[in-house]
This record gives sequence, structure tokens and C-alpha cells, in this order.
Amino acid sequence: MLTVKSLHTYYGNIHALKGISLHVRQGEIVTLVGANGAGKSTLVNTICGMRKPERGSVEFMGEPIQGLAPEKIVRKGIALVPEGRQIFAAMTVEANLLMGGFIHRANQEQVREDMGRLYKRFPILESRHGQLAGTLSGGEQQMLAISRALMSRPQLLVLDEPSVGLAPLVTREIFAIIGELKNEGRTILLIEQNARAALKIADRGYVLETGKVVLQGDGLELLEHREVKRAYLGKGAKQIWEA
Repeated sequence: MLTVKSLHTYYGNIHALKGISLHVRQGEIVTLVGANGAGKSTLVNTICGMRKPERGSVEFMGEPIQGLAPEKIVRKGIALVPEGRQIFAAMTVEANLLMGGFIHRANQEQVREDMGRLYKRFPILESRHGQLAGTLSGGEQQMLAISRALMSRPQLLVLDEPSVGLAPLVTREIFAIIGELKNEGRTILLIEQNARAALKIADRGYVLETGKVVLQGDGLELLEHREVKRAYLGKGAKQIWEA
């Protein structure tokens, strides 16, 4: 479904991505883990059209999409849940969802049906549909950000650091939601600093360091890999589950 080949992206003179290659098959959760500054968000921004690569390619459903504008990439079928959620704080919950379904605005019946399904999944959002999104809790805002992305009916859902800033119990809830989406057959690219939580639910994973893929493999295999344990699962690492 998604194929990234030899991707090089720069910020000025800074070589942020150094020949990254990866792929995501339909129905998979693929996770990308790494420390701050490893290049995870730069890769997300390049895939989703916020950064243009210097070299390399990004293909989605067999078509090149590198260099396309973000809105065109959304129309191709990729939806991003950005780091920090980035909801429209001064708009209501329902208005945020309608913005997510904007590309389908010509079919208002479909938009309302999609919203109804999401309200059933997240009853708290339905009960607060008229509330300003900025007044929601962090976990509720993350639910809204995921729902807003799903309103575009994506073929690929990209989640950028969904656990950032959330309490451990809320993080568990968000990862449970991601697991439910996987069970529905959705395809997910999950970017996450919390390596243990991400690798536990991933089919496959990639480990980034300084703009390069240094390890790849099945999620559970990477979870047990000596170097991954050393770098990301040590006593000083942020964890929500014990081994």
C-alpha cells in the first residue's frame, strides 16, 4: 500500500532523512520507533506532503505522491493524526468532525452517517458534540483527533506520537483504540516514542536513529531485540507496561 524508497529530506543544511526505505501492507500496523530527533516526524511530514524530499520516492497504492500538496494526499486516502493532536480548539467537537469529512461534503448523508458511527464508538464525543474542543481533556482530544481523521474515510491512517502528553491510564485507552482499529482491518502507520506499547500491537516495526533505519522486523521480535531493549526499554525509558 505504502512504499518509501531511499528517501532523503533536508531542513536547510541539516540532512534529516538519510535514505530511508520502508513499506506498509494493507491491513498491517507498522510502527516506527526512535528517540527524539531520530527523524520520525520528518518522515511523517514528508509522506503527508508537508515536506518535499530532496531524493527518493513515496508511493501510495502504486502511484507516486512525493511532492503533492497535503490536501491532495488526503484525497488519495492518507489521513494524519498529528503529534500534539492539533484539534481546532475554538470550534466545537462536531465542527471538528465536519472538517475531517470536508472532502466528502458533497454527500452530506454519508458525512452524517460517518459521524454517527464515530459517536457510537466514542459516546463521550457525542455527549459533548456542542462543546468547544479546546475544553476537552487530553484523552478526549486524542479521541477527537482520531475521529476527525477517520471522517475522511482513509485507506491509511498515520498516527504521529498519539501518547505524547497523556497520563499512563489514558495512554492504555488510546492504544486499546488503536488495537480495535487494527482488528477492523484498518491499515495504520504508527509513529511512537513509547517503543514497548507500540511494538506490542505492531505487525512489523522499524527503528530509526539519526535519520536512518537501523533495525526492522516483526513487532514482537523487535520487542525482544537486545539493542532495542538497551536503547528504548531500559529502566530510564518512559514505560506504561512492565515486561
